Amino acid sequence: MPKGYSLRSYLTAATAARAGDEMSGPALLLAGLAVTGSTTDSSTLLAGITVSAAVGGPVLGALLDRAGRPGRLLAGALALYATGLMVILAGLGRIPMACTLPLAVLTGLLGPALSGGWTAQLPRVAADARLSRANALDAMTFDVASLAGPALAGGVAELLGASTALALAAALITAAVPAAWRLPAGPVRDRGTRSAPVAGALAAGFRVVLRRPLLARATLTSVASCAAQGMLAACVPLIGAQWLGTAGRGVLLFSGAAVSALAANAVLARRPLTVAPDTVVRAGALVQAGALLLAATGRPVALVAAVLVLGIGEGPQLTALFAVRHRETPEHLRGQVFTTGASLKITAFALGVAVAGPLAAWSLPGTLALAAGTAAGGALALGRESV
Repeated sequence: MPKGYSLRSYLTAATAARAGDEMSGPALLLAGLAVTGSTTDSSTLLAGITVSAAVGGPVLGALLDRAGRPGRLLAGALALYATGLMVILAGLGRIPMACTLPLAVLTGLLGPALSGGWTAQLPRVAADARLSRANALDAMTFDVASLAGPALAGGVAELLGASTALALAAALITAAVPAAWRLPAGPVRDRGTRSAPVAGALAAGFRVVLRRPLLARATLTSVASCAAQGMLAACVPLIGAQWLGTAGRGVLLFSGAAVSALAANAVLARRPLTVAPDTVVRAGALVQAGALLLAATGRPVALVAAVLVLGIGEGPQLTALFAVRHRETPEHLRGQVFTTGASLKITAFALGVAVAGPLAAWSLPGTLALAAGTAAGGALALGRESV
């Protein structure tokens, strides 16, 4: 571990940044609705800040890989993302939505910095012998953020207003900037070595993902799992309303998946699995598929069990995915592979929500079954040696 920089500093800052990110989505929805009174405008803002990550992730990753001090670039991205949230907040109700939406799209370009951009730096913080445990702890920061972020957004919005909730989300992201700035430097380049153009670096990153079968399989499986999770997210309010009495109960019930995932990763941090991480990625997708099928029964007891099983699949899968990426990716392309993977997952989640929204109104069990099939299909689509 580099002198002067601890894994604890990394994890604390990553948790703050990711909690702010998880908080910003619900807070932006609530703030947009409170100021404009339009559900269409508020959801359009959230879509804008989410979908642009598909473009921003690969470019940001390529720039991180080229930087001698990637932490400083990462710190700048975090600061600009938080600033973008505050500019959007300042513009709500004061400037036309046609001007506010492009601001959301530009801000969203930096979104992968909070996920893949952080994790790509982990090998510079934890030595090889400790990387397995560090992966599990890093994955736990996502679990903590997904549990705390929405709860903070709702609670602060209720007590102090939606605008304050969005401002707090920006503050949490900003709080991670100093730790990002101090991240260890990248490997020293030879003076005669010239950096490849960004476009060439982007192509090289995508080639690594496509030409390394184990990395390609893990990427496809994780993306399919995220699409299934997006389908579930679209179903949650209806699950609550139709099967549990109120829409709020559905949201509360399925937030329990984050608790289960956190517990599973806590166990892995202390007792790592002896099986290959590639197997865990696939098994995690199949476990999630089984949980979604269990949820499709609509029985309250089955729903509680489905939540617990879902988290057991999600948590270890994320830890194992990080391990596969670290193992399969050349150091000079690590940032791009991680941010590209984050971009693909964000986009898959958004597509899952878009597809499941209208289907859930027609058949809730059918939509959950489709989500299960998507997760299982991602685990089984590629053979061991094919791409």
